[in-house]
Amino acid sequence: MDEPDDDNDSKKHFSLPVFKKAEEILKIVQTLSEVIDKEKDVLLMGEQMLANAYVLPVKIVGAESGDLYSIRYDNATLIKLAARELQAQTSLLKEEKLCDKKYTELLRNEIEEFRILFIDWVKGFDKLNDIEDEWDIKGL
Repeated sequence: MDEPDDDNDSKKHFSLPVFKKAEEILKIVQTLSEVIDKEKDVLLMGEQMLANAYVLPVKIVGAESGDLYSIRYDNATLIKLAARELQAQTSLLKEEKLCDKKYTELLRNEIEEFRILFIDWVKGFDKLNDIEDEWDIKGL
C-alpha cells in the first residue's frame, strides 16, 4: 500500500471552492477596510470585519486538518457565525455611509456565493468518522 503524500494531503484545502471563495472574501474585506472613512468609523468596523474575514479560510483549514466530524462541525459553526457577522456588518457600513455601497454590495454577493459553497462542503462531512466528544452539544 502506498503511503499518503502528506504534502498533498496537508494542502488539499487550497483547491476547495469554499476555501478559494473565503480567500476572495478576505481580499475584498482587506480592500474595503482601506476605503472605509476612518473619521466616521468610531466602532472600528474595518478591523472587526477583517477579524471575521480571517476566520473563514483559517477555520476551513482547521476543519480539513481535523478530519473528525466533531472538529469539522465545530469549525463550520465558527465559519457560519463569522460569515453571518460579516453580512450584518455590511448593513451597518451602508447605514452609516462608511464607504461606497458598491463595496458592500460586492461583499454581500460574495458572501452569498460562499454560503452556497459552504453548504455543499458541509454536506460532505462524514458523520461516521468521529469519536466521542465530551463537549458534544449537537445531540442535545
